[in-house]
Amino acid sequence: MVDKNKVLRLNSAFAVNEKALPASGSSDIESVFIEGYASTVDIDRSGDVVPKSVWEKGIQNYLKNPIILAQHDYDDPIGRMTEYKVDDKGLWVKARISSAAEEVFGLIKDKILTAFSIGFRILDAEYNSAAEVFVIKELELVEISVVSVPCNQNTLFDLSKAFENDSDYKQFKQQFAPKGDSAKGLESNTEAKSTTTKELDMTPEEMQKMLADAAAKAAEEATQKLLATQAAEKAAQDAKAKAQAELEAQVKSAVAAQISVGQSGAEKLLAEVTKRFEDQAAEQKSVLDGLQASLKEKADEIAKIQASKMSFADKQAAGGSEYAEREKAVMLAKIAGKSIADTKFGREMIEKTGQHLPSATWELEVSTNMEAEVRRRLVVAPLVRAVNMKTNVMTMPLNPEAGLASWVVNADFGSANSAGGTTATTGQTPGSGSPHAIKEITLNAYKVATKEYLNYEEEEDSLLVIMPIVRDAMIRRLARSVDRAYLLGAGSGADPVKGLANYATVNTTSTGSVAATAASIANLRSLRRNLGAWGLDPAEVVYVVSTEVYYDLLDDSTFQTMNQVGPQATLLTGQVGQIGNSPVLVSAEFASKGVNQTGAIAFAPGNFMAGNQRGLRMDTQELVETQRRVLVASLRTGMTQVTTNLGNGVSAFKWGATA
Repeated sequence: MVDKNKVLRLNSAFAVNEKALPASGSSDIESVFIEGYASTVDIDRSGDVVPKSVWEKGIQNYLKNPIILAQHDYDDPIGRMTEYKVDDKGLWVKARISSAAEEVFGLIKDKILTAFSIGFRILDAEYNSAAEVFVIKELELVEISVVSVPCNQNTLFDLSKAFENDSDYKQFKQQFAPKGDSAKGLESNTEAKSTTTKELDMTPEEMQKMLADAAAKAAEEATQKLLATQAAEKAAQDAKAKAQAELEAQVKSAVAAQISVGQSGAEKLLAEVTKRFEDQAAEQKSVLDGLQASLKEKADEIAKIQASKMSFADKQAAGGSEYAEREKAVMLAKIAGKSIADTKFGREMIEKTGQHLPSATWELEVSTNMEAEVRRRLVVAPLVRAVNMKTNVMTMPLNPEAGLASWVVNADFGSANSAGGTTATTGQTPGSGSPHAIKEITLNAYKVATKEYLNYEEEEDSLLVIMPIVRDAMIRRLARSVDRAYLLGAGSGADPVKGLANYATVNTTSTGSVAATAASIANLRSLRRNLGAWGLDPAEVVYVVSTEVYYDLLDDSTFQTMNQVGPQATLLTGQVGQIGNSPVLVSAEFASKGVNQTGAIAFAPGNFMAGNQRGLRMDTQELVETQRRVLVASLRTGMTQVTTNLGNGVSAFKWGATA
């Protein structure tokens, strides 16, 4: 038996893209482009058809790694497919052949190799042995190769060449024939062989018509067989039911005859049990009739709900789609200034799902999920330790990290004889007691808000369409504002949030003009050196760079991009690589490259603390004078420095002072 999963190959011609070649006599060439149809929709002499519809799905797996091979050798890649399209003629591809494959590259450039060969597996097909037509309905593209076989322009493809003989090819196609047709073909090899030699002198339109007629005839025959089978089954069931009824009638007649002669005690008991069963059956039938009547009364109402624009018939009982609808209901109620049940959409949703939860439950769920979406988009804020705040101002006592523990000598602990070090090691006078000084820090949670305006007289149906756009816009703005404040501060003067870059007191400035200077690994390492004690452990240092610095680092061969970081490494949002064991993150919130502008920072997250007082909240108000509604989303957050006795824990890289 021929393997049904056999990899088949089709050959076709390609052409070298002359426009991509350098001028005559030039040796500066790194690649050459070839293009052509890897498969066409024509019918070959054996009656094989590869429709264009199979390629859109069949090529998807190959697109994950579209490598071009030489002579079907998986160990000899020579290029990569760069473009493809499926049109009325078939599958067209364009590939770039690398000059690294020197031998093949030269043969293609000199137009000695001009043939494509594609390898694929047939996943589904239809074979009509009577008409000798083999139509491929689904396939999977495995590979594309440049081969040295000659290309016959008059024979665009020929599947039969993938088999050793006609018999194997015939057996392969029979596996895709309908069961009856396949068995018939295998029983009569002589008849099958006699038909394979027939030439089909038909146009593609005639061939398509013949296939359509054959399909219609097959469908009609299948329908007739199904109806005949159903009729036979029904007749058998009716006969069985009739025989059962006759048997029951005979039993009842015999029982009645026995009772008429005389009943014993056991016979009377049996009659009583039989009567009770019959009474119970009658009662159950009455209950079912009542339920059917109730369902019939509600049929019109159910039909109206299913036909409504806001129908939930196609929604899942649980999961993401149901939450999305609850989110729409909550936001719609907020914008309209109503409760969820007072909006048409919310009322129909509650009726359909049968949920009677308080509206506050849905509002809390939506608020929590939107806040989580904001935090998933943050780059800088998640790096800092966060605490939950009961009020918007919280004061905490802290013990600075400088100073030493005391050595306990007998009973002298805490006395003048156990000062815990000398002036040189602690900065304190021996005998003056513990060098630690308790410090209080104040953490404020400031409000950040964004707003969206909508027309005053907008209908519910219109609001439902734009609701996802409004939601995403508010989430993006809140995320950008929080990240920008944590990185650069919220503004000038007395900032609500100071920003990491503004805590930097020791900076590294690039030399030379801004336009001629590029950031380097050495610049960032100098930032870590500026951190002092905070920079001793590279795993506790994080670099945040601008987009300009990121692209400069890509040109540095010593920079570890993400594809060079180990698979077990913990990846952060926005991370693009690492220097040593310190992660490097990129943020678009830095100002553009300019004189004295900050281009990157290095900081120790352990020296900073963030506070979150409450989650995301939505409020709405009608602006009658401007005929608009405003939807406001807000949350409270803040950040502060923990200690300064070991340095600020931040160092910044700034561009030079000359343009």
